[in-house]
Amino acid sequence: MTSIAVIGCGYVGAVSAACFAELGHTVHCIDTDPSRVALLQQGSSPIHEPGLEELLQRGIEAGRLTFAATYPDVFDARIVFIAVNTPEAQEGAADIRAVRDAVSTVAARLRTGSIIVNKSTVPIGTGDLVAGMAERAGCRSIAVVSNPEFLREGSAIRDFMEPDRVVLGSDDRDAMDRVAALYAPLNPVVQRVDIRTAEMIKYASNAFLATKISFINEIASICETLGADVEEVARGMGMDTRIGGQFLKAGLGWGGSCFPKDVKALAHMAAVHGAHPQLLRSVMDINHDQRLRAVQKVRQALGDLEGRHVTVLGAAFKANTDDLRNSPAIELANLLHLEGAHVTVVDPVVPAARLLALAPHATFALDAVEAAAGADAVVLATDWPEFRALPWHAIAAHMERALLVDTRNYLDPATMRAAGFEYRCMGRPGAEGAAASELIEA
Repeated sequence: MTSIAVIGCGYVGAVSAACFAELGHTVHCIDTDPSRVALLQQGSSPIHEPGLEELLQRGIEAGRLTFAATYPDVFDARIVFIAVNTPEAQEGAADIRAVRDAVSTVAARLRTGSIIVNKSTVPIGTGDLVAGMAERAGCRSIAVVSNPEFLREGSAIRDFMEPDRVVLGSDDRDAMDRVAALYAPLNPVVQRVDIRTAEMIKYASNAFLATKISFINEIASICETLGADVEEVARGMGMDTRIGGQFLKAGLGWGGSCFPKDVKALAHMAAVHGAHPQLLRSVMDINHDQRLRAVQKVRQALGDLEGRHVTVLGAAFKANTDDLRNSPAIELANLLHLEGAHVTVVDPVVPAARLLALAPHATFALDAVEAAAGADAVVLATDWPEFRALPWHAIAAHMERALLVDTRNYLDPATMRAAGFEYRCMGRPGAEGAAASELIEA
C-alpha cells in the first residue's frame, strides 16, 4: 500500500484520510488548527458525520493514520492531497489563499517524482497555478493532479467507498495512474481528463444539482397557484430515466458549504471571462426566495408575527450533519425574528453556542415538546428522522395554536391533521384535502 499525506483535516480531508486508511494506505494528516488536530489524534471527529469516528479510531489503532499540526521538514509521502477550505470571497469568487499557503509550504519539502493532488474545489486554472508555484519553489519534477470530491454530508463514508466515478485531471498520465491505484480496491469508474476539465466537472456537477432543486421549487410555487401537488409532479418526472428523481425535492432550498459558494464562484468565473450566467443567477434567486416563501406561509396563517412564538425544528442545513454554513433553517429563524417573532430553535446535534453565534436572538432547546409548548406555530426546517418520530398529538395539544408549516414536505399531511394540526407545506395545495395519486401498473 501507499504512503500519502493529506493537508487540511476539515470535512473533505478528514473523511478522505479516514477512508484511505481504511483501504490500507498509510495516511499522514496535517492541519494548522491545533484544537482540531488534538481531537483527531484521540479518534474524535470534529464534525458530525455518521461512521467517521469509527474509521478514525480503526486507522489510528492500526497505525495507518496520524495527525499533526506542523509540517515535516521532508515529506516521505510521495502523493500529497490538498484538501483545504476555499470559502466565498468578494463578488462570489473562491478564496484560494489556503491552497496557495499549503502548496507553497509543501512544495519545498517534496521529493522528486512526488504528486500534488488537489481535492479542494478551486477555480478553473488553479491546477496550472499550483504547477507554477511548485516549479518556482524548486520542484521541477512534481506532477499535479486534480481529483475533485463528490461527498455528501451525512453519507460521505458511503460516497467515498462506493463512488459513482473518480475524476482525475492532469497532463501526466503516469501520475493519474498512480492516484487511480489508490482507489483500486473500490473498483470505480475512473474518468481521466485534462486538469481544467476536471476542475470544471466539480463546478458543473454542483451547479446542475442546485439547478434541479431550484427548478422543482419553482414548479412547487406554480403548483400552489394552479392546484397541483408538487410531490406527485416530482415523482412523475423522476420516473423518466432522462430526468431521474434525485434532487427533485421541493422545500426550503439548498444550503451547506458547497452549493452556495460553488454556484456563485462559477457565475463569477463566467462573468469575469465574458460569459453571461443568467441561468445560474436565476437558480440563486429562486433559492433565496424559498426562505421568504416559508415566512410568508407563517404570516398568512398568523397574520402579524409581532410577539408570536414560533418553534423552528432544525438548525443544520440538512439532516445527519451539524453543518450550519448557509443553513436555510438559520436564515429562516433570523427572518422570523426580523418580523417580530420570538423564535426557539431545536436541533438534535448542533451545539447551542454555534447556533446562537449565527442566530443570536433565538432561544435554543433540545426538547421539541417543551419548546413547542405555548407556541403559535411550529416550522419544520430540517428533515431530521427524530422529528418524524415526535409525539405530535401531545405537541398539538399544548400549543397556543396548532399550526405546523412543513418546509421540507417531510411529514404525512393526513397524520398531522389527525394529530390536530393546521398543516401547511410547500407546493402541495392538495395537502389540506386531496389524497395522493396511486401508481397504476399495467
